[in-house]
This record gives sequence, structure tokens and C-alpha cells, in this order.
Amino acid sequence: MTPSGSARAWPGSFGNFDPVKHFIVFTLTVFAAAFIADAASAKDEAEQRVFPDVKIGGNLDTFTLDNGLEVVVIPDRRAPVVTHMIWYKAGSADEPPGKSGIAHYLEHLMFKGTKTYPDGEFSKVIAAVGGRENAFTSYDYTAYFQRVSKEHLKTMMTYEADRMSNLILTQEAIDAELQVVLEERAERTDNDPSAQLSETMNAMLFSHNNYGVPIIGWENEIRSLRVEDALAFYDQFYTPNNAILVIAGDVATDEVKAMVADTWAKVPRRSEPPKRVRQALPAYHGDRVVTFPNPRVREPSVRRAWVVPSSQTAPEGESEALDVLASILGAGSTSRIYRSLVVDQKMATYAGGWYGGTALGDTRFMVYGSPVNGRTNDEILTAIDSEIEKLIEGGVTDQEMRLAKKSLISGAFFAQDSQSSLARIFGSALVIESTVESVQNWPSRIEAVTKEDVVAVARKYLLSDQTVTGYLLPSPVDEKS
Repeated sequence: MTPSGSARAWPGSFGNFDPVKHFIVFTLTVFAAAFIADAASAKDEAEQRVFPDVKIGGNLDTFTLDNGLEVVVIPDRRAPVVTHMIWYKAGSADEPPGKSGIAHYLEHLMFKGTKTYPDGEFSKVIAAVGGRENAFTSYDYTAYFQRVSKEHLKTMMTYEADRMSNLILTQEAIDAELQVVLEERAERTDNDPSAQLSETMNAMLFSHNNYGVPIIGWENEIRSLRVEDALAFYDQFYTPNNAILVIAGDVATDEVKAMVADTWAKVPRRSEPPKRVRQALPAYHGDRVVTFPNPRVREPSVRRAWVVPSSQTAPEGESEALDVLASILGAGSTSRIYRSLVVDQKMATYAGGWYGGTALGDTRFMVYGSPVNGRTNDEILTAIDSEIEKLIEGGVTDQEMRLAKKSLISGAFFAQDSQSSLARIFGSALVIESTVESVQNWPSRIEAVTKEDVVAVARKYLLSDQTVTGYLLPSPVDEKS
């Protein structure tokens, strides 16, 4: 539950990296690119299709219960293990004004026990059967998961379904957990100059949008949160008709339906949450700049961000073109920015860029770099701008397109080797109103991106002066007597 995710250890939608596409794209890019580069050299230069007919998730099943809960079953027979995840369509961007941090705070409080099962019992049961659990809050969702051997799946359903409607909160419990959240904010944001810069840049970039409010919340507002705030958020959003259950593992749909009938199907529909709206941002003119000197900073760095459409707000094909653009321009050691600034000019210790496409509202495209001794942040920005201009004026090559597409699509292919990753891919997409078919067909849409599409989105979005630029700088320690 940092600006990029939850205290229970998983990142949110666009703090530093996106949980779905950027787990696929960036975590695996270096490995995939190295593997693919050798293969590409043996291919005909005219070959354009990369991984025909790859579909994410294989032959999964979906159904909806009478209480409105959507269920996704993803078969994975390689081991007798299952991942059980419940996703709520409620994140920090759904918080009422003045109550920042309540979504994340409630995530903590969900582990405090229910009328049926006292505080800590659920976690003890998971540990006793050798399972794992976690939870995470992002801008657009909150999710809880357990990974256990298949014979314990119904037990997980029983406990998780129970806490959807039977949570008990005592003043003692909430006061103690509030201190935990404040300590987490102090450790992960207030004591980390890079995180502080990210928080400030985000607030400037999304100044008229709830994405500009940190997931963990502003400190003064966290301190004001009360049990009534947590219960109000819980009662409004923690209802089966506002949630998606994803089960990946060694189970069949009929088995899941039978278990769900005895557990999740019995949870009452408690509210009718309003349609979620992400505010449109006004047009700004001119680059907004934040400079943050701090004695804890050892190496200077610079980053620049643009607001761009997400997979949910982009005109048809643009989100996929932005994916390919980000891969060519800034993903990994084969990207243009890295090769130019780090390898060729030797002016940066690291450099790159990324695009966080999975969001209910508009999102961001970012470039970054850190200068070597003797170089400056401004030189880094000038060099990155030059690479963007070269791409727009000179276009991209067939080889760059093949490499980018293969990196992206093979990343999606390799991600399917992880059961929990598959559950996250579908959960985080469906909870922002995407569809199973859209997730499964993402590789074919990447395949359809043309060189002209990549140049067009670069020209349309990266030449805009509606940017936020952040400078992170070392500063001398203030030696006051």
C-alpha cells in the first residue's frame, strides 16, 4: 500500500509498473529479447506475424451467480494447487473526498476477523495447510488471494465469502492498524526520496483526478480516518455484485460451481454501487516541473510523464500501439533510449521508458534516466527527446517491430507458466470493465499494430507540452549546530 501497491506486497496499477501488462512486458523483456534476437536473425526480414493464435488463459470458463458475483475458472492441471482470488471494483480512486487511504486501510482491517471467525483465524488456517495469502490495493481495485492445495479450496471460499459481509471492527483493532498504515507510509514514502518525487509528480499530472491521490493516502487524511469511514466504504463496495472471483488451478468448472453454491452464492447482495467515473483532465499548456533535492539521494535522475489513454479510454488500436512504442523506445537493454544513452553515448547509468496501459481512466507514459558523473539531468532529457524525435521523423524498422512484438507476446506466453499470474491478468482486467475476450485476444491486437501506428501515437502524445518533469538531486546534509 505504497504509491505503487499494497503493504501486503503486490504493486498497484500505475505506481512504478502496471500489475498486468508490465509484469508481462517488463519483468520478462530482457530474457525474452535475448531469446528472440537470436531467433529473429534466422527469420526472413519480411516476416510480420510473430506468435500466431496465441491466446492468454486457454480454455477458461465464466459464469455469474444470482447475487451478481462474476466467476472465472482457469484450468491448470500441472500441479494439485489452486489460486483463489476475489477482486473488488473499489480502489483508492473510488474514495470520497477527504478520505484518502480508506480503501487501503480497509484492506488491512479485512484481516481483523468476523462474527464467525475471530481475528487471525483465517490466516492461521492458511498457514496450517501450507498455503499462502496476500492482498493489495490499487487505484481501481482491491484484491485478496490464497494459494493452497486443491483439497482446501472450499475452505478458502468459506472464509473469504464470510468476510465479504460479516466483518467486525473494534475501536482497539482499528486504532492499532491505523498506526501500522502510518508507519508504512513513513517507511515507504516519507523516507524514500524517489517515492516522494513520484507522489508529487502524480499529484501534478492528475491534479483534477483521483489518480493524483496516493493509494496509501495523504498523511493528514489517514490520521482522520475512523471506523465509520471504513464501514461505510465496506458496506458500499464489498458486495458480490461489485466483485469478481478468479480461480486458477487443478479444478474443473463443475467442481467450482458446486463449491461456490455452498459458499459464495449465499452471500447477500448488500448494495448497488454507483457507476465508476474517472474525471477527464483539463488541457494544460507547458511543462510542469518539480525539483526535489534531498541528502538521501546518492545519484541524480530525471523522469518525464505524459497523460495518455489506457486500454479502456484509447481509440481502437492506440493502446496496443503505445505498448509497442514503449517496448521499442524504452523497454530493456535493446531499446532505443538505453542503447543510445547507456551503450553508445555512455552518458547514463540507466535509462528507459514505460507505459501503464491497464487502468479504468487515462494513464501515463514515462521516460527516465540517470546521468553518469560529469553529465546532467538536462543532458539526459535532451538525449531522450532526440530519440523520440528520431523515431517520429524516421519511423521504426521492421526488425524493431518484430522484436517488440515478440517480446510483448512471448512475455504473455511465459506469464502463463505462473498460475497466480494468470489469475492476476484476468482479475485486474475484468475489474476495470474489460472482458475475457479482450484479454485473450491481446496478442492478436499487438500483432496487428503497424509501424505507422507506432509513429502516430508517438507524434500524438509525446510531442505534447502537457508534461510533468521531475528532477531528483543530491543535496548536502544540513549541518545545523
